[in-house]
Amino acid sequence: MEETLVFIDEGFLSKLSKHLGKTKYIKINYLKFAKQLSKKQNLFCKKIFYYTAPPYQSEPPSEKEELMKKGYDCFIKSFKKNNEVIVREGRCQKIKDENGETRYKQKGVDTLLTIDLSHLKEDYPEIKKIILISSDTDFCPAIKDIKKRWNTEVLLYTYFDRKRKSKFSLSNDLIACCSKYFKLTKEDFLSAPLNKNENKKIN
Repeated sequence: MEETLVFIDEGFLSKLSKHLGKTKYIKINYLKFAKQLSKKQNLFCKKIFYYTAPPYQSEPPSEKEELMKKGYDCFIKSFKKNNEVIVREGRCQKIKDENGETRYKQKGVDTLLTIDLSHLKEDYPEIKKIILISSDTDFCPAIKDIKKRWNTEVLLYTYFDRKRKSKFSLSNDLIACCSKYFKLTKEDFLSAPLNKNENKKIN
């Protein structure tokens, strides 16, 4: 079976998990999740690239922030032990919008993913197809580049709806620059459950 690499934009996947779970995160085994999507494409998942950021920490951190960081550290430490996984960490930025509401945004994560895509042929010359789990158009230039220079197929797993002002509106540019795209479903999450004895990431 042909090998592939799976690139997971955790910020997107976490947001989608909460949306499909009706405001409650659907906890998944990321390794199983990536392998199942690969298998759907008749591919064998050689390596998972997981892009994330630690939870925001105030100065000093609140009790909730400390708890979230402890859960995150436990999950990442365990996840990194798997030789099939490469974890890339950016940082989390706290932002207050014009309405005074607080939101959090991952920073530097897109750059890390773009760098890995640019080194794809150098690090994994045998790979002809990759799977990208995201909805971010910032990756379009890198996707177009690897397709043009190395004829690498990019299979996009994403999610979108047609609701006005939706968090899941998707640019046609991302769909157009990928070789194929597939819409993630709740069943994709439920088919890769996190067992009780596995480490959990606290969202």
